[in-house]
Amino acid sequence: MNDFRVLKLLDRLEGLFSRVGIDYGVMRSILQVKLTMDGRRAPTVLAATQRSAEPKEGSPFRPQWVYLIMGTFLIPLIIPSGHYMLQMSLVLGVVMFMITTTLVSDFSSVLLDIRDKNILFSKPVNRRTLNMAKNIHVLIYLFTLTISLAGPTLIVSLFRQGPLFFLLYCVAIVLMDCFILVITGLLYLLILKLFDGERLKDIINYVQIVLMIAITVGYQLISRLFNLAEFSASFKPAWWQYLIPPVWFAAPFELAFGGGRGIHFSLLSGLAIILPLLLIITYIKLMPQFEKNLQKLSAQEVGGREAARLSGWLSTVVCRNREEGMFFRFTWSMMKTERDFKLKVYPTLGFSIVFPFIFILNMIWLGDGGGIGNSKAYLWIYFSATLMMTIVQMLRYSGSYKGAWIYKAIPLPGEHAVYRGMLKAALLRLFIPIFLAEAVVFTVLFGIRILPDLVVVLFATLIYAVVCFLVLPRSLPFSERFEAAKQKEFTGSSFLMLFLLIGMVGLHYLATLLTGGVYIYLVLLAAFNFVFWRRTFPEGKRMEPSGMSNMDIF
Repeated sequence: MNDFRVLKLLDRLEGLFSRVGIDYGVMRSILQVKLTMDGRRAPTVLAATQRSAEPKEGSPFRPQWVYLIMGTFLIPLIIPSGHYMLQMSLVLGVVMFMITTTLVSDFSSVLLDIRDKNILFSKPVNRRTLNMAKNIHVLIYLFTLTISLAGPTLIVSLFRQGPLFFLLYCVAIVLMDCFILVITGLLYLLILKLFDGERLKDIINYVQIVLMIAITVGYQLISRLFNLAEFSASFKPAWWQYLIPPVWFAAPFELAFGGGRGIHFSLLSGLAIILPLLLIITYIKLMPQFEKNLQKLSAQEVGGREAARLSGWLSTVVCRNREEGMFFRFTWSMMKTERDFKLKVYPTLGFSIVFPFIFILNMIWLGDGGGIGNSKAYLWIYFSATLMMTIVQMLRYSGSYKGAWIYKAIPLPGEHAVYRGMLKAALLRLFIPIFLAEAVVFTVLFGIRILPDLVVVLFATLIYAVVCFLVLPRSLPFSERFEAAKQKEFTGSSFLMLFLLIGMVGLHYLATLLTGGVYIYLVLLAAFNFVFWRRTFPEGKRMEPSGMSNMDIF
């Protein structure tokens, strides 16, 4: 088992832990096991690019290159001098937002881990030692993430602003991390107090969508922050600034180096120091209650009747026979309850939501926003369909893949009903809601004149979904383990599907150049959809899956 460097650093504090009643040897062994297991887990943000057939063991501190790159984008904000309130508010605001969203989405398995209780509570391990091991585990993750994000600006500040600035920056980051950790823990405590464990898990998934949107938009916005090179904006105190934590942590820099004077800067600096310490004391006192409420996470959701009624009604509307309706409801339910599926697909939802708007925002930033209402920029909505590539690919996998023996046990006339129900459920549950929401926004931006075009996009996407199913490797739904996913088999097909989507955009654009061309194209697409779906999923014929074997099932 690996002997991590961080454990060797903790060895120097063994006496301190022992004086406060911690069994250091036991705590060190628990941490060593946790860190070893973490080395086998891929981060959620990089889950789409880190799929391999076999789990690989490594260090949990392998470079967080995404965050490191984002941290280098902040360097131009730390170089100028004289406007520290503005500079540090921007830097610490970006760092705080990224740490908070990543902590909630990617490290929730660490914060909310209850597996160790089932194993260790039956052993001679006291609660204080176990809780200390858990807290240190979380702090290790938190500071590793912080170093990745703030490391580049810390190094630059040491040489550009001086050692005192560097030390103050380090203290601000430590206080900010403590504030984030405690606020996150108290937020979990509140949610667990009011709701059940399943609701908390769903909230974590929604934060993943926000995180993907933040990363995608962040690359666009941070590159445009460089226009603030002169930093000519002056800081004017206002009451609402007391509600913005990054401003608190920026105030000490203005007091120490920017010549800031007055009660306003002193109060903000006081909040940056006192509030995190008070929250830590509160968190320690509420820790037993938090640990007690964590047991809700082991409870399964009892409800779901409304969702079952909705999927049952939809299956009668869109499905052609009883077997198809059965697998429509099965896929609908699995997409709702399969935690690993949601962890891997939901971040892509955020990308699909924001991707069409990125192109429009680029047009506005480049000065072409004046006539955007009369342009054909609404065709960018096609790229929300990139979500279908991920959905179709991931519908093969499940954490409960061993239950796929049922496919061999039940008498099915053929797999076409299975695939047809699966694909319709994926479209109606994941893609259609996002498309309708984006369609509303696009209608506001471009007017009701684009309504026929939006219907064309929808019909084109239905064809695109079937093509994704035919081109990408397929298997019966939720019949393979996630560890079997191979990135290399998906990369080439994804480029092919992307070019196909661009071709669809081109055909639609050509249709808009003809008088009545959109309506003619719409009729052709509707007719092709009818024929294409029936030819791809004919009644009664068998379609052997390309990625499933008896070994996968049993």
